[in-house]
Amino acid sequence: MGLIIAASPADAADVAPAKARQGAGKKAATPKVAAAPAMTQTASATGPTAAAARPTATNAPAAGPEQVYVTATRRRTRLEDSPINISVLDNKTLQAERITDIKQFSAFVPGLTVTDTGPGNAGNIIMRGLSSGNTSTTGNFSNNAVGVYLGEVPLYTDFKLIDINRVEVLQGPQGTLYGLGTLAGAVRYMPNRPDTEKWSADIDGKTFGMAHSSDPGGEINGTFNIPILKDHIAFRTVIGYYNDPGWIDYNHVLKDPGVSSPQPGNESFGTPAQQRENFNRYKDVNYDHTFTTRNQLLLQLNPNIKAYLTYAHQETKTAGQQANGAGVMGTGHDEGPWRYLEPVDRTSDLYSGELNFNIPGIMQIVSTTAYTQQNIHQTEDNTDLLIDLDYGYQAFPNFSSYANNQRKYRQFNEELRLVSTHKGPFNWVVGGFYNQLKTSYLRQEYVPGYSEWAGYDRPDELEYASFVYTTTTEKAVYGEGTLHLLKNLQVTGGIRYFNYDATVDGGTALPLFQAYPGVSYNEQRGATGADGVIWKANISYRFNPNVMAYFTYSTGYRVGGVNRVAPCTLPVDPSSQHACALPNEMSFQPDRTRNEELGIRANFFHHRVMMTLAGFHIDWLDVQVPSRTKYGNVGITANGAQAVSQGFDATASWKVTPNFSLTATYSYTDAHLTRTTPDLVNGLYTAYAGDRLPGSMKNSGSLIANYVIPLKNERNIVVNWATTYNGSIYSHVGLRGYGEKIPSYVTHRASVTYNTKKWSLDFFINNIFDQYAVTAVSNDYGSVRSRDGVVERYYAYGMLTPRTFGMEGHIHF
Repeated sequence: MGLIIAASPADAADVAPAKARQGAGKKAATPKVAAAPAMTQTASATGPTAAAARPTATNAPAAGPEQVYVTATRRRTRLEDSPINISVLDNKTLQAERITDIKQFSAFVPGLTVTDTGPGNAGNIIMRGLSSGNTSTTGNFSNNAVGVYLGEVPLYTDFKLIDINRVEVLQGPQGTLYGLGTLAGAVRYMPNRPDTEKWSADIDGKTFGMAHSSDPGGEINGTFNIPILKDHIAFRTVIGYYNDPGWIDYNHVLKDPGVSSPQPGNESFGTPAQQRENFNRYKDVNYDHTFTTRNQLLLQLNPNIKAYLTYAHQETKTAGQQANGAGVMGTGHDEGPWRYLEPVDRTSDLYSGELNFNIPGIMQIVSTTAYTQQNIHQTEDNTDLLIDLDYGYQAFPNFSSYANNQRKYRQFNEELRLVSTHKGPFNWVVGGFYNQLKTSYLRQEYVPGYSEWAGYDRPDELEYASFVYTTTTEKAVYGEGTLHLLKNLQVTGGIRYFNYDATVDGGTALPLFQAYPGVSYNEQRGATGADGVIWKANISYRFNPNVMAYFTYSTGYRVGGVNRVAPCTLPVDPSSQHACALPNEMSFQPDRTRNEELGIRANFFHHRVMMTLAGFHIDWLDVQVPSRTKYGNVGITANGAQAVSQGFDATASWKVTPNFSLTATYSYTDAHLTRTTPDLVNGLYTAYAGDRLPGSMKNSGSLIANYVIPLKNERNIVVNWATTYNGSIYSHVGLRGYGEKIPSYVTHRASVTYNTKKWSLDFFINNIFDQYAVTAVSNDYGSVRSRDGVVERYYAYGMLTPRTFGMEGHIHF
């Protein structure tokens, strides 16, 4: 269930229809917007009827609901005929709510939680409460329980949402058709396609201010469609630059590490004079500087044979966390207490080729080949980690440490899919899938000044080094068929067989105790693998043209793998420092879900009132949980719990007048353990049956109002207000191990948009009342302690973006 605004089906000619296609091969024109945008009954969707699609506008009354098409079932269907729980945010909604990435649109999709952890990472995605790990202010790059796709390509990154036709959010396990990483659901970004008929250009520019920030921000992006050879070749490119100024200050960055005192006072930062002597101050370090581009080339022999070649590139830079130190040593809401700047440089690239071959009246063949890569360079304050290991480093009065991390992700993906297009009561999809993910992780930890103080011959101050290389290869075959038993009754069944293998090669070194300049690694290897079968059954019945119900039983999985930590060299000498994995800590197995879902949707008074309701029950088995190695306290993944998630999503939309509409959403999710599990939290604390799972909201909802004021000469003014309620979150399972209940909060946003046929101007304000809210907790308040007078600064709060206000302009050529 979620948001929907009627959208032109950009990929209508590229996906096999469930029934005979109407208007096949015709390119959808840019729709003119009525005084009140059309509202459409959805498979599980809502309609804020957000601001009119920029920049065209008319004052004619709406003729009726526009049809919305989706491809979530791997064939083109009307959304209202799709018997699954799917939310859709179209391009109008994305523009009206100024949504540029997945972190921003989760508030408008019931049952979806995405923690905004800042530009340094991709964020944690949680759907329907399926999360076992502690909350974190540093986000995640992979291994979510939700699969994210750009078109047909699975991703481990967060490309900006420019020139996206719609976002499809599939809730519940999607293992039969999607497999990879769709234990809880899938999110699909569906880009607009090149057009061989018409040249066009769209330019967007935004300038804004942010509370608690020193500088203004701005964004600019452009979309250009270039027909090269009519009916055969076209090129479409988007390019954008984002300058978010940030608002977190690092006021205690060491001027001269190893010489400057990290804590010149008595368990404090000292006097103003001592702070000036030892620290540099840096303002707004959590800025977001992102350059992004996506380029598509369409090669079309005829409407039945075509190929899309895509290249996407994105670079993001920031200098610090979007977090504060939870008040440690008197620091404030907008202040990070860390001793070093913590820059992150992320670069992502995607190369893909998609071939569509249609055999009229028989089937469509779709082949997608893709290669994606992501490089991440990150520096972090490592001081508290080494102090917490209790090796006595704090005896050096000016002790501090920083770590350099280099992560690389390389993914090759191939999928071949056959989709029936013939007539008859039976439709089918069969396919094969191959995916290989390679990761590398290099880490070096430095201790400025310590080696000289301690008498070690290590001028480079390298204290610890490690490398880990992993390869996970997954292969699968799948099929799904739908039988139309009666005019209003259909049943669907699906099955998928998967097989994967994973290997790890890693090593650790302690250079402080080795002759400079050499670094000698203890190297080990490990491997794991598994296979299995998942399946799906669905039945739907349309009682009349306005009421439809469906029931789904489906299973899902997430592949296991090897932990990104170097294996231990056995036997382990406990008297020395180690950061490695024992044999039983090397790998983890798949976890699985069993989902039961009953949904109903209805519309009344010619689509003026729409309502949807879906209830679900998910059993989660062999849950992959975060744990810690015995040696070095390194984070790993293990299997060790069982849980259940149950609840419902509800949506109601009311077209009060032709120009005024309201939409309300509500989601309730009860996710908890069903089996007591020793050492589940931080590898130390037992969690018990009934303990609530962390990371997601039990209650959430939104209310959106939209009013259109018609003007003369194809102009209008659109006023939009949105209120969202974000329920409380547990930071740890059942609040065990110093877990916290992160309080609920309410935010408001509003905009006024002036539309003409060729351009628009939008004035907006987000988080109107500058609500301060904690979104995540890293570590726990049990780590707020002093070792030999040195106060640790592990503890951190992730923060909601403060009030943001500005204006945005759009022009269409």
